[in-house]
Amino acid sequence: MTKSDSDTGGDAITPAGTSGSVEVIKLADVDESLEVFKKEEGVVDFRTVGWIHASVIFLKVIFATGVLSIPSTMYVLGALPGAINVLGWQFLNTYCAIIQGNFRNSHAGCHSIADMANVVGGAWLKEVVGALFLVTYAIVGASGIFGASVALNALSNHAICTNWFMLVATMAVFFLASMRKFEKIAWLTWAGFLSVYIAVFIVVVGVTTRDRPAAAPQTGDFDLGYHVIGNPTFVTGITSVATIFCSGAGTSAFLPVISEMRRPRDYNKAVYLCMGIVTASYLSFSLVVYRWCGQWVASPSLGSAGYVIKKVAYGIGLLGLLVSACLYIHVAAKYIFVRVLRHSEHLQKNSVVHWSVWLGCTFSMSVVAFILASGIPIFNYLLALAGSLTFAPLALGLPGYLWVYDHQHYRHGSWWERMVYYLNWLMILLAVFLTIGGTYGVVQNIIDAYANGEIGGAFSCADNSNSS
Repeated sequence: MTKSDSDTGGDAITPAGTSGSVEVIKLADVDESLEVFKKEEGVVDFRTVGWIHASVIFLKVIFATGVLSIPSTMYVLGALPGAINVLGWQFLNTYCAIIQGNFRNSHAGCHSIADMANVVGGAWLKEVVGALFLVTYAIVGASGIFGASVALNALSNHAICTNWFMLVATMAVFFLASMRKFEKIAWLTWAGFLSVYIAVFIVVVGVTTRDRPAAAPQTGDFDLGYHVIGNPTFVTGITSVATIFCSGAGTSAFLPVISEMRRPRDYNKAVYLCMGIVTASYLSFSLVVYRWCGQWVASPSLGSAGYVIKKVAYGIGLLGLLVSACLYIHVAAKYIFVRVLRHSEHLQKNSVVHWSVWLGCTFSMSVVAFILASGIPIFNYLLALAGSLTFAPLALGLPGYLWVYDHQHYRHGSWWERMVYYLNWLMILLAVFLTIGGTYGVVQNIIDAYANGEIGGAFSCADNSNSS
């Protein structure tokens, strides 16, 4: 499919072909019967989200756990390669988000990335991608729960076992994620985004006021560990690259929001606003924290500026960490919910079946996220595992193929069209490499962390403070 502007200035969709005339269809005129959620009398109206609210939801999906992990990857890669990775991956993630949105608006019956997989690959690919989607958002949901447990530990001076704090965080996430409509969560995301943004900003300012990093030896000489270009091994390097990629790769979570937007064609505006803010913030915040903390940066990075600022930052950022996990659990639960009730009258009806299925979905996803958070209690490794094992095929490889599917005529077009066509195939190959290489690197790092005592043990009360 290709896009063009209509005479009235609105977006239009034209079927991609190699020859012949094409029919122009305004997005606003797409058959409403194809939409998952209908605007009808007597049913719950899910389509109530404006594009500004959508952009804030996207911001909270992306700008949360990612910004807390990038500074520590800078130490592995070095400042220059780290900055290049941030810019490069954010560009690709934005491009893939736009591809997914355009494809969805060309196939209005698609509610999730799995529905799009069904269009291009049939039922078997739909099931594979659906499973990947659920695993992905269970893992990043676990990272949000783990981050919230670190915050509660910091605020309470480790008053109780970390796993109990994870359980408390999971219960809060379940409650927040169980709000049915993105419109309701959208208002919560304003507070969540601001809380994390302010908390990170406080840390950024705080680290610049210290003579030496809080975690470094406070007397005598010490090695800051700041490098313009690092010297990582393949395992540590690919893990750091996967972590940076993951920090902006949650674009498949944008798609269910489109089905609840009042004007789905406003999606692109919401994406550009979100990704512009995220990219500028990631680059500036991570470079400043790494420049002042070097190898002594904490992960999550909110603990990098000393005891007092750590407590202040976690106190302010706690809501944002919970809202992040809430969004991840919500989008995964909404996928299951729609799959189960899509062709049922209970999808948009305030019935016992409707609420039972919905709460069952949010509860089950919360439980899975809790198990993952307790089993892999190192923040960066959770994100790197998501980036390599699931986000690479889901947010990089599949969007590349969605574009190829709708632009087959580019293969026989001008030199520019042919180059773009094969660059999208190259993006698919990059996703394959990151999936295989990244997963190997992360798994090896997790094995080494258990062997070296960095992780006291899954589901144990051992102090994993060196990871937080």
